[in-house]
Amino acid sequence: MTPSSPASSPASIAERVAAVRSRIDAACHAAGRDPASVTLTAVSKTQQPEAIDAILATGQRVFGENRVQEAQGRWTDRLPALQGLELRLIGPLQTNKAEDAVVLFDVIETLDREKLARALADAAAKQGRAPRVLVQVNTGAEAQKAGVLPDAADALIHAARQTYGLNVEGLMCIPPADEDPAPHFDLLKSIASHNGLSVLSMGMSGDFEAAIGRGATHVRVGTALFGERNRP
Repeated sequence: MTPSSPASSPASIAERVAAVRSRIDAACHAAGRDPASVTLTAVSKTQQPEAIDAILATGQRVFGENRVQEAQGRWTDRLPALQGLELRLIGPLQTNKAEDAVVLFDVIETLDREKLARALADAAAKQGRAPRVLVQVNTGAEAQKAGVLPDAADALIHAARQTYGLNVEGLMCIPPADEDPAPHFDLLKSIASHNGLSVLSMGMSGDFEAAIGRGATHVRVGTALFGERNRP
């Protein structure tokens, strides 16, 4: 896909944003929830500047990025001119990128090990800036996927809060692609509940309605907003 293709045009993106927001509203009403309780995170990784401009024009201000360096290139020059922008890191984070992540992101959704908690705490102290944090849980115990295993989540949450002083506000998961996501969403909600966490980042383009029905507060949507992903 190129920036001039129909799916990347401003009109098309505006229509897609309206359609996704309508689906979120419908899912919330079906679940007996206030639509304002669900935040749409636009997954902007790999997108061209024209597509970003088009979605910003709709009023969208919450964005998810997978890689620190790519996000720096996309957002650093835009930040001074944008009000109310929230950047969320939704991809795996290496400890040697912790300081850059702390500088750029408002929320880091992918805390999955104590070593990273320590690196984030050190970076926050150095920068005088402390992003909010979500713990990523590998609900499907997939070897190729990041995230703490469910039976180790409580210990990591406790360490992140008590040992490292991080502002852990919730959990994130990416269910296995070939399984019903509902049990994974239910598991994440259960872990959050008994740890007193209120934020649940779960659900993507293909399953965010199911996630909303099970308590998602943030849904991460890329393809349904931008069309098929551009490759770097």
